[in-house]
Amino acid sequence: MSRIGNNPIVVPENISIDITETVITVKGKLGELAQEYSSVKFIIKDNILTVERSSDHKDHRAKHGLYRALVSNMIQGVSTGWTKELELVGVGYRATNQGNKLDLALGFSHNIVLDIAPEVKVETISEKGKNPIVKLFSFDKQLVGQVAAKIRGFRKPEPYKGKGIKFVGEQIRRKAGKSA
Repeated sequence: MSRIGNNPIVVPENISIDITETVITVKGKLGELAQEYSSVKFIIKDNILTVERSSDHKDHRAKHGLYRALVSNMIQGVSTGWTKELELVGVGYRATNQGNKLDLALGFSHNIVLDIAPEVKVETISEKGKNPIVKLFSFDKQLVGQVAAKIRGFRKPEPYKGKGIKFVGEQIRRKAGKSA
């Protein structure tokens, strides 16, 4: 029995949902998202969306919770949006942006210039005495996570000094140095 799949989703007033045979489309003030689906059925009644599966087959049970979570994330995305924050830890690490071009100085011989998807808004914060922060905002949770993972992949945090790109609030597992 899927516990997540059985939870109803409350749809805000300003969100419109269009359900066809294989695609569900969610429109809101921030944008529009579409998701293909199979082996489940979406039912809207009094601004409450429920997901029902067609049988108790193992694959159908797995997709029941998956599609419920995806649609819930879509609804939250088009109404409030998703934000990821990355922190650059290291001497000389800098981040600047011009529009959707992100320029990262990460200790390599050259700067990394990254073109970010137009759906994602990027902002860099550089205060004296603090680590630079890169903020990513979009209505698509998957796209924000993918862009953040790509940026983090340029210089993952290392376990000895903790230098690298990490998510704000992420705990880095530290190792003792030579002396230990």
